[in-house]
Amino acid sequence: MCRNITPLRGLAPPATHEEIEAAALQYVRKVGSLSGVSTANAAAVDRAVQRIAEATEDLLSELTPRRSPPKVDPPLRRLAARGADA
Repeated sequence: MCRNITPLRGLAPPATHEEIEAAALQYVRKVGSLSGVSTANAAAVDRAVQRIAEATEDLLSELTPRRSPPKVDPPLRRLAARGADA
């Protein structure tokens, strides 16, 4: 469904809480059909992001290790890498 959400399992170093929350926000915006988060929807979106982030952290901690890392880095790592290159 959300092909723009980057895989987080198997990252080295492991996915951070910020990366997991960013993926959760992408998911919530996609299923909620939200191009942005308005003030009227902020509380509902924040609650959903926190719940999904917690579930994602649980999932990642319980899955078996990947044989190879994901092919694409999460967006926050790509932005950090660009900042380091500048």
